Amino acid sequence: MRILFLFIDGVGIRDAAADNPVNSEVCPTLCRLIAKHSKRIDACLGVEGLPQSATGQATMFTGVNCSKAMGKHCEGFPGPSLRKIIEENNLFLQLKKRGKKVTFADAYLVDSAEELEARRYKSVTTVMALTTPEVITTVDDLMEDAALMQDLTRETIQDRYPDIRVIPPQRAAEHLFSIARENDFTLYEYFQTDVSGHSLDYARACAVLKMYDRFLSSLVRFTEAAGITLVMTSDHGNIENMTERTHTLNPIPFIAFGPREKQIRDRVESLIDVTPAILNAFDLI
Repeated sequence: MRILFLFIDGVGIRDAAADNPVNSEVCPTLCRLIAKHSKRIDACLGVEGLPQSATGQATMFTGVNCSKAMGKHCEGFPGPSLRKIIEENNLFLQLKKRGKKVTFADAYLVDSAEELEARRYKSVTTVMALTTPEVITTVDDLMEDAALMQDLTRETIQDRYPDIRVIPPQRAAEHLFSIARENDFTLYEYFQTDVSGHSLDYARACAVLKMYDRFLSSLVRFTEAAGITLVMTSDHGNIENMTERTHTLNPIPFIAFGPREKQIRDRVESLIDVTPAILNAFDLI
């Protein structure tokens, strides 16, 4: 049994509106998955205020309500207390204990895990990956099409790596599918949705969603044919409301598509349940 987890940052669920680019004309594949293979889950975690990335993602990847643990929603990069929770108990570590082959498909622009460890600021997924360095992929992996850039097409690194060719999103889907076939669990993080949501630029948000949807359309076909369960969720809302620069209180979609979709989806009501649901799916093989 194999699971491919797509973490798409900053996508909530909201009724159709002129300022909501998450619609079937812009991203038909995503909207179809939301309509047929998802449930609405809570990202607020019982804590007042707008949900934020650090505590939302930490909750998603540990099963601990990190907003309650911190007493607030924490944005950006996790601080020492939040990093400690992630380092002690995260999805990569739990899967490794169960003997699963795991990878983080986002390529880091570094030569080694030691170089990554030396960074002052680290995202939740980076803190998690450093607890199991074997999951980390680098520029060398990207050159061999064994990793993806966070922007899918590699356009954002052309100034630094002009020899690494730009690819269409459909080709990125092919690369991710090849990676997922070789691992029990594969994680790919995409955060351009959150970046464009903060921009208040509706055209930019539409362009980001359209590109991601082309990637997703190809990937869904590949995973369905191969019997890989596709899991997809976000950490908070944002891009679905392009009239506000902040995150939203909207629920987020939890999508599961494939052989274990019902088993996984039925167990998830909020971000707290994501990691336990995935671990349960592997434990019942």
